[in-house]
Amino acid sequence: MAKKEQQPIKKTKKEKSSSSGQPKWMRLFKDERTHFIIGLLLLMAVSYVALAFTSFFYTGAADQSKLQGTWFHLSNDEPGIQNWTGAVGAHIAEVLINQGFGVAAYAWLVFPLILGLRLMSIRTIPLWKSFLYPMLIMIWLSLFLGATLSTIYKDSFLFLGGENGYYAGEWMHGKFGWTGTLLVLLVAGFALSILLFKGLIPFLKRIFTQSPRKTEKEPVVLSPAKQSSGNTLTMNIDDEEESEDVSSLYTTKDEEPSFSTDFEITAPQPEVYDPGLSIAEQQKIMHLNELGNNGDEDDYDASMLGEYDPTLDLSNYRFPVLDLLKEYNNGQASVDMDEQNNNKNRIINTLRNYGIEIDSIKATVGPTITLYEIVPKPGVRISKIKNLEDDIALSLAALGIRIIAPIPGKGTIGIEVPNRDPQIVSMRSVISSKKFQDSKFDLPVAFGSTITNEIFMLDLCKMPHLLVAGATGQGKSVGLNAIITSLLYKKHPSTLKFVLVDPKKVEFNIYSDIEKHYLAKLPDGEESIITDVSKVVQTLQSLTIEMDNRYDLLKKAHVRNIKEYNSKFISRHLNPEKGHRFLPYIVVIIDEFGDLIMQAGKEVEMPIARIAQLARAVGIHMVIATQRPSTNIITGVIKANFPARVAFRVMAMVDSRTILDTPGANQLIGRGDMLFSQGGDLIRVQCAFVDTPEVEKIVKYIAQQTSFPTAYYLPEYVGGDGEGNEFSDMDMSKRDPLFEEAARLIILNQQGSTSLIQRKFSIGYNRAGRIVDQLEAFGILGPPDGSKPRQVLVTDEYELEKRLKSFL
Repeated sequence: MAKKEQQPIKKTKKEKSSSSGQPKWMRLFKDERTHFIIGLLLLMAVSYVALAFTSFFYTGAADQSKLQGTWFHLSNDEPGIQNWTGAVGAHIAEVLINQGFGVAAYAWLVFPLILGLRLMSIRTIPLWKSFLYPMLIMIWLSLFLGATLSTIYKDSFLFLGGENGYYAGEWMHGKFGWTGTLLVLLVAGFALSILLFKGLIPFLKRIFTQSPRKTEKEPVVLSPAKQSSGNTLTMNIDDEEESEDVSSLYTTKDEEPSFSTDFEITAPQPEVYDPGLSIAEQQKIMHLNELGNNGDEDDYDASMLGEYDPTLDLSNYRFPVLDLLKEYNNGQASVDMDEQNNNKNRIINTLRNYGIEIDSIKATVGPTITLYEIVPKPGVRISKIKNLEDDIALSLAALGIRIIAPIPGKGTIGIEVPNRDPQIVSMRSVISSKKFQDSKFDLPVAFGSTITNEIFMLDLCKMPHLLVAGATGQGKSVGLNAIITSLLYKKHPSTLKFVLVDPKKVEFNIYSDIEKHYLAKLPDGEESIITDVSKVVQTLQSLTIEMDNRYDLLKKAHVRNIKEYNSKFISRHLNPEKGHRFLPYIVVIIDEFGDLIMQAGKEVEMPIARIAQLARAVGIHMVIATQRPSTNIITGVIKANFPARVAFRVMAMVDSRTILDTPGANQLIGRGDMLFSQGGDLIRVQCAFVDTPEVEKIVKYIAQQTSFPTAYYLPEYVGGDGEGNEFSDMDMSKRDPLFEEAARLIILNQQGSTSLIQRKFSIGYNRAGRIVDQLEAFGILGPPDGSKPRQVLVTDEYELEKRLKSFL
């Protein structure tokens, strides 16, 4: 009976269609193409009505006598209608202009115009503003024209304020008189202007609190921190000739600067992308002359220009859609009651065989692991149960039994047992979850699903750096792709940049197509994915320069971290002419960290350690991954600066201790099964699976959209290709014949000195000293440190042989 009850109920065709999400008609309505078509129809309707309004001023007198009925009573061939849009357009114009609000009726067109543009993915003002503000202007203008120009109506077919304005004006004249009516309307108009224009009050304050400046041509001033395309240039009304000269600086093949009603020029993007810098900086034009500030950092305030939008350059950017990801299953763990009951009975019997009785046992089913929680009888020692790990694994015939004694925060002991039929946790199920979609994390990373089927996600900013380690083929590369995919689905290109280091040359190559959207590199770097070791060293050194530069900006801005800095910059309280710019987050992801350490040693480790120690506050975060979790790779310096760690399956307990400082990773089952550690607590997670074709679709979707002109350029690093490794410039043929033997001696003893080499090889002090210099230049020995012995930088002969081959 139990088996019969557990059989899944077949879904009907109707249920299948609904289980996939929403009905087809709903999906069609939400389709982007449908939105575009509706937006196009709205723009066509707006154009038609605008043409009817305009024609009304020329043909309304002739058409008015023919428009006595409703528009649908007019025949299609109504004779004598002169309106350019026919009888329908003539009637619409008559109703909305003469019988409505007069010439202010044009305000009716603003809302459908903005709505149509937004449906076509053209970013404009918010919808509520496009409705509320035009309506207020229409009402006031209709009242003003109706109350002040009512005498004209006697001899004209046109009601400039419409019938609504006319009758409202007559009522106001009767209540307040002509002078009182005019005063009320002027005050209302002034109040409306204050509501519509934020800069009006500061402008009036400057007029009444400062002495007027000499009347001379003001310099052209650019709004602060507007980057490349979409930057607005503010100018005086009298500076038209000067504006022509400025616009010539921003010419492209297809577009020219365009004027708007508030005298702004939209400048196309420069040929060279300088992210975070305003055009004002690039053209060296004084902004404070226009704003009236004295130039002091604390007094700078350009909030009258509104908030700075870092996404303006790519305002039409669309985030990847969920359809690019596969749905491998329904996202729910499969429940096999027979398997659970059998496992429970075996656990109880195994414990009973060793004299351990329990009060209760319950199971929590996850996608790949089931957690059995037991409550032992009073007086049972926890260590006694912990020691039965192998016996329980034998009785269950399962791989990767892990006992948690006790479970933190509970009065139970946990036994994690792999499921017989593990489920795939798809990246789509994680990305589409409410927890991820509603996340307010600065850098959200969705790893996968916990044993309790909860979405497991973290903020990389809080970690603040992540160490990923595990044996080959256990899911490390998929985990890195999950991190990148999470950030691509959540962060705009203007707010996030990646530095991808891939010594294998094939792991991250798939992301090269989004170089101009999301990647950062050296100014002279040919490839956006860094594969050459010498370029890795230069890039890391460049990142330390970027880090120092950002700290200088934070110091000048009197803030403590990047979040406070960007908030202050967005509110326009930081002067771009003083070097301030919007700072995107930078995430450095290094694959095969162990290979880099073997080739470059301290040249790689030291800048990584420095960045890890200091860069958190300025928005630079690191993720390093290795398949060699040994102490010479994951050193004490690395572990101290990477408190957040992810361990996939490893083969030995010592490797687990190296990564997590505790056993456990050696008991994982592989295929994305991982342990996350931060602050001492271990969380078991099934990493979300994102396949290479899915990543290709995401990258292609992003790459097809408008991008920045170039990648994000890091500061130029001047150091030389061989800096820090003088042996790269030495002639290998001139090394001492005892060099290799001395190197092996040093590595074997893990200590090195001139006297040791002199004594072991019976050679003179001078020759031994030259060998030590060569060992130091080669990166085997560290530099002298006073009375302390030199540090040995290579831990085994395997690494030594690899270095020797790389320089031969």
